[in-house]
Order: sequence, then structure tokens, then C-alpha cells
Amino acid sequence: MSEKWARAILTGYRWMGAGIYPIVGPYLAYRAAKGKEEHKRRRERYGKSNVPRPHGSLIWVHAASVGETSAVMPLIKSIAARGIHIVLTTGTVTSAKLAEERIGDLVIHQYVPLDFKPAVSNFLSYWNPDLALIAESEIWPMTILELGARRVPQVLVNGRLSDRSFAAWKSRSYLAEALFENLSHVVAQSELDGERFRELGARPVTVSGNLKGDTAPPPADNAEVELLKSQIGPRPVWAAISTHDGEEEIAGQVHTMVAMRHPNVLTIIVPRHPDRAGDISAKLVSQGLSVARRSKKEMISDKTQVYLADTIGEMGLFLRLTEIAFVGRSLSATGGQNPLEPAALRTAVLSGQNVQNFRDSYKKLIADGNARLVKDKDMLAGAVSYLIAQPAVRSKMCDAGLQSVKEMHGSLEKTLAVLEPFIQPLIVKMRLERLTERR
Repeated sequence: MSEKWARAILTGYRWMGAGIYPIVGPYLAYRAAKGKEEHKRRRERYGKSNVPRPHGSLIWVHAASVGETSAVMPLIKSIAARGIHIVLTTGTVTSAKLAEERIGDLVIHQYVPLDFKPAVSNFLSYWNPDLALIAESEIWPMTILELGARRVPQVLVNGRLSDRSFAAWKSRSYLAEALFENLSHVVAQSELDGERFRELGARPVTVSGNLKGDTAPPPADNAEVELLKSQIGPRPVWAAISTHDGEEEIAGQVHTMVAMRHPNVLTIIVPRHPDRAGDISAKLVSQGLSVARRSKKEMISDKTQVYLADTIGEMGLFLRLTEIAFVGRSLSATGGQNPLEPAALRTAVLSGQNVQNFRDSYKKLIADGNARLVKDKDMLAGAVSYLIAQPAVRSKMCDAGLQSVKEMHGSLEKTLAVLEPFIQPLIVKMRLERLTERR
């Protein structure tokens, strides 16, 4: 009965998508007007492209947003070094810009097609991938089913299942099995993630660790680092990074509390979504704070209390200006954000307690002495003030984080070992094609 239910639900999903597909244009136009889509590239959402498909073997890599894109970059570089073409899809404008800046010469970037059969079919017919690599937790039913129907191997890499996602899939286990049986392999981040995928019917499952542990620290322009440091001078600095709605206001309140003990403190706020910068700035100003915005090229003066880092792709710059970073989506939102980037740049990590999506990373950093969790703004203000006043303690936390990240390396090697049986035939096929062309 459950198998029939799964088939019925997926058939309904397919027909619903087919019905909605012709009228999604206005929705995409609305998103483009909000800066969430590139107007000139909207047709990519329908699986169509102006970019020629290169001749030979091709792997499709999909990463939803900035975090997933950063995580798979080392994997992409390793595969590209073997001469295989890669089309990388992402779902956000910010991730597209990040990919262009860091690996634009290694991949063909496209926006991921909508999970409707016509769009997915267009995409797969045009690009005709030999292998699909899906990052983390991007489970799109129509995409998975269409790849399965075309017998394209699909591997979930750096796979994870949050508590909420696992509970949702478990309550519909018959549906999970109908989808996950199409996966050729799941490479999970942790033993817990691996066990969850197995429970939902995925086979085989390998645990590799988190690919983010093998990701190079975000880069920065050294000249810009020195310029901003000269503007800041000897002032103490802390940063609130990857913040979500509500956390910028908390950071402003924390600044006011910390300034009671450290009057010349500078707070750097790096919102997860820079398109919210106008509203963020207005709220901070309403708190009586003096704000300078990076996107407007405003300098940091002695009177600047908050530097709003509202640009894309400059996290490495902002983290090099401080040794204290609060990592967002952990106080006013849930799930957390990647703490390994600040740890890798020798920064003491503070976070709220809602870090389920990065549970293992935080567990390691906390055990090693790099990270501390806070329950509210008062506790955050106390932690920031303490670390500013105690450079020896701060330095010890920074060193611990750097060592933790070094110890977490190795996931890339394990992931490549899993992928070898899928990639090696593509390399052989490519070499045979070249020999044939020469003759």
C-alpha cells in the first residue's frame, strides 16, 4: 500500500508541476525585481541555455547556495583537473557570483532548473550529463526521478539531514524510499547523518566527514585588508557574521552593551543576505548607532560604531579584521551557519544554541576550546567584552580553532574514493574518443 501511495503522490507532484509550469513567468519576474534572479538568465530556470555544451564527458554538480557552493569547490577543482567538463548549478544570485569569482574558469555555471518535469527534461536533454553530484540536502523529487528514468548515476555528496528534515521524511518513509532508491551512493557528513539516510532507504552510504573542513579559507584582497585596518586603527573589533533577520538588531544592542566597558569598540555586521542592507541600516540608526556601509564605499571613521559589510564574496576580508566572530542563524533563527570559515582564519567563535545543521563542527570546536555557545544577547555581550579584555584567552581560542580545522581535513579524499568508480569510466571514454578523433 505504501508503495502505491508513493507512486500516487509523485504522480500528483508531476502533474501539479506540469500545470503550474506555464504560469511561473510572473513569479520569476517578481523575484528578478527583488534582485533574487538575474533577469537576463531567467530562461535557465526553464532548463534552457545559450551556452554551448562542450564535447565529451560532463558531470552535473548542484549546490543550492553559498555554503554548499563553497563546500564543493575543492571537489570541483579535483574533478576538473582530470579533464572532465562540469556544469555547476546553484539557486541564488549570491552563489552564482561566488562561483564566478572563485571557479569561473573551471565550470559552466547555470541556474538550477525549476523542479517541474518540462524544465528538468529541457536541462537534461541539453546537457546530457554522465553523472550528477548533489550537495548536502537538495532532494528535489522531479529532478531525482528524471535522472533515474534516464539512468544517470546520482550521488549525494557532503550529505546531511537536519532534525526537522529527518522527522519530515521519516513520517513519509514510503516517499523517501521511492526517491532515495534512485541515488547510486550517499556520502554523508557524519555517522548520525549516515544512519538517518540508511533508515530512509538509501544504499550504499559512506561517511566522509564535512567537505567544509577541506575548503580553503575565504580569500581577501591584501590591499583592502590593510586599508580597512588603517581606518580602524587600535580599536577593538568584533564581528557578527552570516546574520539573519533579527540578529542585526541584537548585534546593535550588543554593541551598546559592550561599549559601556570598551567605548571605542567597532562592530562589523555581515548579513547573510546583503539585499536586506537598507532595512538593517535603518534599524541600526534607529538604535542611535553610527553606521558606515561597505557597498556605498563609506570609510570607517572614529565616529563609526557599526560597519555594515553588505557586499558579496568578501567574508575573508571582514574576518581578517577581527579575532572575535559571532556566527548567525543561531539566535533569532535556527540551524546555524558554517563556523569553520572563522575558525580557519584564527578567530574565536561565538554562537547561539540553535546550530543543528552544523552539530558536528560545533561539537569539535567546542571540545577543542575554540567555540562557545550563548543563550541570549546579554550572554553574547558578556562573552565579547570578556574576549576583548582577555587577549591571552582570545589567542588560545584562536589557536584551538585553527588546529581543529586542520584535524578535520580528509573528507575530500574519502569523497573522491567513493566517486572513483563513477569518474574513471568517464576518463577512459574521453581518452578513447580522442584517439578515435586523431585517426
